[in-house]
Amino acid sequence: MRKTVLITGCSSGLGNTSAKKFASEGWNVIATMRKPDERLANEHPERILVTRLDVTEPSSIQEAIAAGIAKFGQIDVVVNNAGVSVPSIFEATPMKVVRSIYETNVFGVMNVIQAITPYFRQQQGGTIVNISSNIGYAAFPLLSVYTSTKHALEGLVESLSYELESQHILIKLVEPGYMPTTNFGANSVGFAGELSTPPEYQPYFNHMMQSLSHSPFEPADEHAVADQVIKAASDPTNQLRYVAGPDAEETAQLRWTQSEDKYMATMRALLGHTAWCDSQK
Repeated sequence: MRKTVLITGCSSGLGNTSAKKFASEGWNVIATMRKPDERLANEHPERILVTRLDVTEPSSIQEAIAAGIAKFGQIDVVVNNAGVSVPSIFEATPMKVVRSIYETNVFGVMNVIQAITPYFRQQQGGTIVNISSNIGYAAFPLLSVYTSTKHALEGLVESLSYELESQHILIKLVEPGYMPTTNFGANSVGFAGELSTPPEYQPYFNHMMQSLSHSPFEPADEHAVADQVIKAASDPTNQLRYVAGPDAEETAQLRWTQSEDKYMATMRALLGHTAWCDSQK
């Protein structure tokens, strides 16, 4: 029987690519987004259902799940992909923005997990794949709020991996690095009017944004990351983490094989932070 996956955040980027890849590999796909775009189903109209889902609205999650089951008969996998981010100086980031990011990246994921878990429990099986980030274990400057949401997600999923296994449900983390070809930045546009950088931070902010845009790490390819998402969705074992992309692999190697002092010194140098601090002496 053909398996069915529900994916959040399919309007662009990794969600969009993953939906197409799942369908091309024979899966039924419930491709969800806040503003449904039927063009996503053009290549595989018989295998892709495009429907509305806003992770901050529990009723829309239930409606998308019901629509998917009505169309394909069951759901086997859920991929929590929807996410937002914005670079900012934390001191000047309004709590309104912080809460908004948490509503999608943390509470939105919780909403989806709580909505699908009773269904998976009743059918005695299912897999929940959560798109985290290498930032979930290797923090970068100017992304403190986003980083904190991914650390929260990592802790949530690791704890749930024990809890849900008792109910024959698997839960997993895919940890991609930076994907420059995705449209992830578009999800941050709504915050632009809410943010300003204090003048004392502006030179550092500019320097670090330039440094981060020329990262020393090879970025992740969204198609390769989508392959890891499918791998996690198809893996019947209780493997928890799936690192995705050269930069994610390199930062994982640095994080887990070096002492804390050496790791922090290495990251400060690689990210251009040390160069900035030295220039100010």
